[in-house]
Amino acid sequence: MNRAHRRLPGWLKRPLAAGDSFGRTEGILNSLELQTICTSANCPNKGECWSRGTATVLILGNVCTRNCRFCSVAAGAPLPPDKSEPVRVAEMAGRMGLKYLVITSVDRDDLSDGGAGQFRDCITAVRKQFPEMRFEILTPDFRDCQRRALEILRECLPFVFAHNVETVPSLYSIARPGGNYERSLKLLEKAKDNFAGTQTKSSIMLGLGESDEEVTGVLKDLRSVGCDRITIGQYLRPSKESLEVAEYVRPEKFAWWGQKAFELGFEWVQSSPFSRSSYLAEQESGR
Repeated sequence: MNRAHRRLPGWLKRPLAAGDSFGRTEGILNSLELQTICTSANCPNKGECWSRGTATVLILGNVCTRNCRFCSVAAGAPLPPDKSEPVRVAEMAGRMGLKYLVITSVDRDDLSDGGAGQFRDCITAVRKQFPEMRFEILTPDFRDCQRRALEILRECLPFVFAHNVETVPSLYSIARPGGNYERSLKLLEKAKDNFAGTQTKSSIMLGLGESDEEVTGVLKDLRSVGCDRITIGQYLRPSKESLEVAEYVRPEKFAWWGQKAFELGFEWVQSSPFSRSSYLAEQESGR
């Protein structure tokens, strides 16, 4: 396989983060000792998002019970859930003046509810102070506890429910060995069935060696379980230990995939090299 990691093409270069708004966002997060997926996953959009005064909070610590090779989040034995975290998330939302809050977490296979209770508690704490806040949760696959996790999450509706399939099934053993493609689809289907009126969302990365036919198959699979929203973005190697990039997909191909997704029936689509699950999530339209 021809590896493409030597030099980034021009369309994948980002300016360095700077400015008062970036510094203010960083200061609030640091003072509250909150983690973000922006930092833990080395997201290329961190500078832009923090400069816009937005961030995706990472709850339940920054140590994951799995070790996916596309991700730079540390793997190991995480600490127990922090009972003060929901209050700190609420304070962050207030100090940053957020109207749309995206909450995600590491995989917590060590917890009997997969961490669903912490998602619920964070949403509840924020909603007590800011009743008009809109939420999007990006959850793990809740291995072995999907039914229980969804019952817990029902207590804090409404929200957009997101769970990422990440890549095509043939690459799971390489990129996501702790995951299971069918289990991820089943979670999205259960969420759609159990949460009436809830929009469901997923995300796929390109550039790991997938074929166009495989990507089309994933999009069709997601639509078959009622998935409403999709983000399609370029895989970028977040650390030296992560998988290498197999291909840098051109912007015009992402535009083509975006149109394809709309044709398949997705209501909200973000498809570009820098699209990520929570990138511009607050937009009413993903066109």
